[in-house]
Amino acid sequence: MILPVYLYGQPVLRKEAEDVPMDYPDLKQLVANMFETMYNADGVGLAAPQVGLSLRLLVIDADVMGDDCPECKGFKRAMINPVFIERSEEEISLEEGCLSLPGVHEKVSRSAKVRVKYLDEDLKEHDEVVEGFAARVVQHECEHLEGHVFIDNISGIRRQLNKSKLNSIIKGTARCSYKAKAVGK
Repeated sequence: MILPVYLYGQPVLRKEAEDVPMDYPDLKQLVANMFETMYNADGVGLAAPQVGLSLRLLVIDADVMGDDCPECKGFKRAMINPVFIERSEEEISLEEGCLSLPGVHEKVSRSAKVRVKYLDEDLKEHDEVVEGFAARVVQHECEHLEGHVFIDNISGIRRQLNKSKLNSIIKGTARCSYKAKAVGK
């Protein structure tokens, strides 16, 4: 089932998400719905707050980036209650976008490599080192779980230059090709 993507301005995007309980009802169905929603919106990652749920859950399928970024080949994950164990000091600055901020793209610096501990949809524990663009996607999605969006990492002047786009997203007048839920609509 395709869920609406909550857009910038929705309070759930600014709330620190809560751990997913081990007995969360229909967890596998929620994960499947999130993947379907992400694919429908042509995204490579989606966090539960982006579908209106304040839960520490995210899905990623970066395989589409595999030709340009070999580390993304086959990188498909559901991450439940992810926690960063380590982040490299080396950072890489690249342009990012977000399904919750349609039409907004800005350069963001992120760690080149991370070590993350999480549970998969079968509640099996993983401790994984992720590098390159795949690490960027994991960090971007985990930021949503902390109540942040990628534009929090850009300068005030860059945010000011995006103010009209951000206002149109909040008002619900921004163009979006997928099912979305804006504050103003």
